[in-house]
Amino acid sequence: MITGNRSPLQVIPTAEAENPRWQDQIADMITDLPTLLAYCRLTDPPATLADMAANPFPVRVTRFFADLMAPGDWHDPLLLQVLPWQSEQQDTPGYSTDPLAEADATALPGLIHKYRSRVLIVPTSACAIHCRYCFRRHFPYTEHRLRPQQRQDIIDYLHDHAEINEVIFSGGDPLMLQDRTLHDWLQQLAAVPSLTRVRLHSRLPVVLPDRLTEPLLNILTGTRLQPVLVLHANHPRELSERLAQRLRPWTRAGVTLFNQTVLLGGINATAAAQSALSERLFALGVLPYYLHQTDAVAGTAHFTVTDAEAQALHRELQAALPGFLVPRLVREVPGDAGKRWLRV
Repeated sequence: MITGNRSPLQVIPTAEAENPRWQDQIADMITDLPTLLAYCRLTDPPATLADMAANPFPVRVTRFFADLMAPGDWHDPLLLQVLPWQSEQQDTPGYSTDPLAEADATALPGLIHKYRSRVLIVPTSACAIHCRYCFRRHFPYTEHRLRPQQRQDIIDYLHDHAEINEVIFSGGDPLMLQDRTLHDWLQQLAAVPSLTRVRLHSRLPVVLPDRLTEPLLNILTGTRLQPVLVLHANHPRELSERLAQRLRPWTRAGVTLFNQTVLLGGINATAAAQSALSERLFALGVLPYYLHQTDAVAGTAHFTVTDAEAQALHRELQAALPGFLVPRLVREVPGDAGKRWLRV
């Protein structure tokens, strides 16, 4: 028999115990402009903000990502990615709602076949952050809702096109899907003989690192398909210690991790920002992949960096970084066989 005083049982907190479930964090997102301004302690804007009542692309950002912003700083590079200015509601010649001609490349609802050996699946319109430069901010998601029959049509299409060896999940954000849905997708894709890889492009690891759970990792590594996760980080301050913690099991499991960045005027269009981003990514086990020039999407002209400026910046990166940390400077051009490199 145990006698005397006993110390209380000490419970070692896990990542899940310390933080709300990722679904709860999604439910608690900031979804309107007044809440964003109040949360970030912003007053007296330096320019006119957008009239969100007339804006079909609402404010949306996780509180985790907002917590990475500097309170009270209208020029914070993370804030500027989600803050809607009146300028985005102005018409700009040469900018359109579908500059990549994705409508022409749509093979089936939810399936875009731009390049010979790979297809892009849009399984959801949901996203945890509305980046104001988003190239799909005008995408007709209602025409791409995937019911069971539409999903089967996609699987049949893949069986009929043996030249396709890779499926890319985009969106929206594919990691907004529940684990069961992702599991079912992966199992169906693994049964397509020609496929060798599955790639997920996601902003969630950056804006909500707790989405990178052990069950999700098991799903992505649980088939014969080689899993690739492409993060989307634009600035070194987005790469939190929380993200670093969550990525460690993924690197140990052998998941290939890349990052793609969009070059944004006034946010990350300096060699210092891009160099720091590449170095921090590599420290987290992630390789820089693409440095994208913005697409000519209506409402995004104020982010544009000229090709000459982008190429000059890229030359600075080549001088400052080892080659494997220099992302490829590219633009997507409708009809090209792949991303177009902007040679320096």
